[in-house]
Amino acid sequence: MICGPLPNRTSEKTIRFFSKRRDSAPKGEAVGPGKLEFMKILLIYPYPLFDRSKAYEEDISTAPIGMYYVAAVLKEKGYDVEVLNWFDIHRTPEKITATIREKRPDIIGFTILNANRWGGIEIAGIAKQIDRNIKIVFGGVTATFLWEHFLRHFPDVDFVVLGEGEYTFLNLVQLIEKADYKHLGSIDGIAFRKGKKITKTQPARLINNLDDLPIPAKYFTYQHVVSSRGCPGKCTFCGSPRFWKHRVRFRSAENFVRELEILNTKGVAFFYVSDDTFTAKPERVIEICKKILEKRLVISWFAISRVDHVNEDMLCWMRKAGCIQISYGIESGSEKIRKLLGKPLKTQHIKKAFALTYTYGLLARAYFIYGSPGETEETIEETIDLIKEIKPFICIPYILEIYPGTGLYHDYQQKSHLTDDIWLKRIEGICYFELDPTMTEKRVAAFGQKIRQAVYDNLPLFVSSLTLVDNKEFFKRHADFCSRLGLTFSHGDYAMVPAIKNKKQTAAKLFKMALGYAPDHRAYLGLGLLMQQTGDFIRAEKLLEEGIRHFPYSEELNLCLGVTLMNLGKFKDALRCLRKFEGSPRARHYMAECFDALGNQKKKADFMDPVDRHP
Repeated sequence: MICGPLPNRTSEKTIRFFSKRRDSAPKGEAVGPGKLEFMKILLIYPYPLFDRSKAYEEDISTAPIGMYYVAAVLKEKGYDVEVLNWFDIHRTPEKITATIREKRPDIIGFTILNANRWGGIEIAGIAKQIDRNIKIVFGGVTATFLWEHFLRHFPDVDFVVLGEGEYTFLNLVQLIEKADYKHLGSIDGIAFRKGKKITKTQPARLINNLDDLPIPAKYFTYQHVVSSRGCPGKCTFCGSPRFWKHRVRFRSAENFVRELEILNTKGVAFFYVSDDTFTAKPERVIEICKKILEKRLVISWFAISRVDHVNEDMLCWMRKAGCIQISYGIESGSEKIRKLLGKPLKTQHIKKAFALTYTYGLLARAYFIYGSPGETEETIEETIDLIKEIKPFICIPYILEIYPGTGLYHDYQQKSHLTDDIWLKRIEGICYFELDPTMTEKRVAAFGQKIRQAVYDNLPLFVSSLTLVDNKEFFKRHADFCSRLGLTFSHGDYAMVPAIKNKKQTAAKLFKMALGYAPDHRAYLGLGLLMQQTGDFIRAEKLLEEGIRHFPYSEELNLCLGVTLMNLGKFKDALRCLRKFEGSPRARHYMAECFDALGNQKKKADFMDPVDRHP
């Protein structure tokens, strides 16, 4: 029962004038009064119920930025807090117990999504077995919508933070620290047990000025950043509208770019801007881009947008400021289905947005949902027709799943009297087809396969129709765009997909396009490697020599040229390339081969790996 006084162990720790870690003092040194020490808090992002494939792992592998904000607020108040991204700790489960025993936390807060809720429940159980006095707090999207479910069925969960959590969690920590459980009701935005009754307090107010929050980059290093909270959309498959109470709030451009600047000084040069709709206010986006350029931040970044919230001027500035990819949720080629999903996008807006995005050398990533209400073979054909028109180089089709807090879930509950007890099953979501008697799993799976195959079949055609703005200011950026895309076909994700035909030819075309705009390191290397693979060593030599004139200190280009020259029998010339990087294990390996070919066994022995010297 959490309303009574804390047991002795925790009560002692609320006396602030004694060190919590008595065993941490040097041997022979007494730890006495006078040292202020706060509680130990862990913030954990748990593992999902099911592992993702490599292509989809990014959807679950990154700790939400909200955890870092909560931690930063606690840090500002002097608390000892750590953020643990445990999305994959189930692969080494022994580390869970070892870490909790080592850290000895007073409070563990979990960010709970539908996919990782069982991970949170399991880790909470382990923590309680180690020490029943550890307080377990669930927060996040799914915890907010299933607060009663968690408190009713899982006694290891002591509290649930509802909605925006920074100051609510801080208030709760301060109350736990004082063991003042009589005043739980004074904290807005929490749920807890009061005797045998489960209750929640009134909703906490949203933070009006996001700039008032401390920038987490002062204390942590990460790549996922947000410049706003909330979304202007009303998608029925998404919990964001209800979680953020249908409001969008923005950080100032100065505050956001300051965060990028701090992280950049820590070595972070690539960012995921994770706003639900980064481009909701175009003039603000342009201001952010201008400040990035003013501060001379050499960074690249991804963003998320809607096709009805972009324009040419904004895309131009985004590309100048380092944006290289924008994700758009299209959902379906059928306007009727898009409307049913609460996303009434006009087809002409979708086509225009994709054309403009590619014009400025930005990779457009398209998300589609299949197996929606009213889905048929005809609507899938509409989706495929739209894909052929907008030509997305990255297309992610998802099966429609229903989650707590979404409009679809609410509607289904109303129709079927479904209760939240369904989440006692070890499932991540409810596939819509399971609720629709007109659909079967086999039929819906075929829908997804048909969409994926259509994308694979048409990717080479998408490359052939690529048109970039004819503006010299963007030529270097165009080269970067083309070479990056080319590498996807030659050595990246698409290189591993058997269903995609003519991958090497497509990659070569993109590398040549890149070099048609500007000298590009990636294009020289990628094209040189492709020429090596086809045995075209004479052309590879010429190309790589040109590349090295532009990038003389590139180890990759010099090694690639060295190998090319070795294949042409020019071992002395190869050595001249390789000697520049004599300290590199790869260069030394090739140098040993060159000396062997030249009959210089002594020199060969000098450059051989010690493991290879003895039979």
